[in-house]
Amino acid sequence: MSGYGSRARQDLIIVGILTGGFALLSVKLDLSESLFRWTHTREWLQLDELPQILLLLAGLLAWFALRRAWELRAELSRRRTAEAQLATALNEIRRLGRRAVDVQESERRALAREMHDELGQYLVAIRLDATSIRDNAGSTPAAASAVAATIVSHVEHVQSVVRDIIGRLRPAGLDELGLAAALENCIEDWRRRLPEAGIHLLIQGDLDGLDEDVSLALYRLTQESLTNASRHAAASRVQIALMEETGPDGVRKVAFCAEDNGCGATMPASGGGFGLAGMRERVQSLGGAFLVESRPGEGFRVRASVCCAPRQIVDGVGSDAN
Repeated sequence: MSGYGSRARQDLIIVGILTGGFALLSVKLDLSESLFRWTHTREWLQLDELPQILLLLAGLLAWFALRRAWELRAELSRRRTAEAQLATALNEIRRLGRRAVDVQESERRALAREMHDELGQYLVAIRLDATSIRDNAGSTPAAASAVAATIVSHVEHVQSVVRDIIGRLRPAGLDELGLAAALENCIEDWRRRLPEAGIHLLIQGDLDGLDEDVSLALYRLTQESLTNASRHAAASRVQIALMEETGPDGVRKVAFCAEDNGCGATMPASGGGFGLAGMRERVQSLGGAFLVESRPGEGFRVRASVCCAPRQIVDGVGSDAN
């Protein structure tokens, strides 16, 4: 901007010098009188009207220049706003990237610790029990039966741990049973974790024909909303609602709403912590809309809307268009 101001001052100096020089030249040469004598005998040219025309043209050019200057100023303001928004978005992306790496490493450490503490120890116990049966093949049937029962108990525990790990990596039943059944299973699991809280699930419409990305996003939204209600909201009632809608243009849309009666909070300008930021990023990556509403003492309300591919009828069966 300093370079622009310097060039503007230079241009003004040049304009002043040229104007003053032309004025001195006109005085010295009696330019107006000479033009008058020359045009006096040529009235049919109407050259005496030229000054008014030139004055009007100068005024219109000045108006044109001012309009362009105002538009340029408005465009610069919009560009500065866009650059500020872009910088904010880039910072948010970096923050989410760092958080994603941290969460990934934390999850890896948790899985490694769980596999070592649970799977590793129980597999060692199973191996020892099996070795005992092999080395004491001639022992009494009752002793062999007791060792076998211990092995069965260890195997059941290992299966339970494996199911928990798989459920954390991929929602249970989402691929085989669909989104509705997976959400029901998720809600039942949270009801066991939070027996003092009333958790309600409302599903309207057919959600089992959605794309995989949309189904997974809605499942993760439900998980994160329940996690937020249990960790931060101290809520005694949580309601999750998913409704399928069809717009006038035939585009399918799924509306998600999660409400609780917890303590609530004053929402920061940045839009919340990493959990909310991750939910917003997941929804917006699908071209959807995301909104969080909360006030102290009024609980949390998470709303999202995700567009889906319109259904096509193939051999009388509804399916999603790819």
